[in-house]
Amino acid sequence: MPGIKVGPRDSFEESYRRFKKQIDRNLIVTEARARKYYETKTEKRKKQKIAAKKKMLKKLYMLRRYESRL
Repeated sequence: MPGIKVGPRDSFEESYRRFKKQIDRNLIVTEARARKYYETKTEKRKKQKIAAKKKMLKKLYMLRRYESRL
């Protein structure tokens, strides 16, 4: 777990900046986002859009592959 030691001379802003750097280095925020349960409607739509695009490209690839054999 990230943590910092704050000295008596350290300002709050400086300490906060160091703490944020440690969190970014340890990928805590990105991991928390990946593990969260609830998925918003926009996230669902984005994933569906990406999946549909992938599916269409795969069909197109297979069709072209089939036509090239003829």
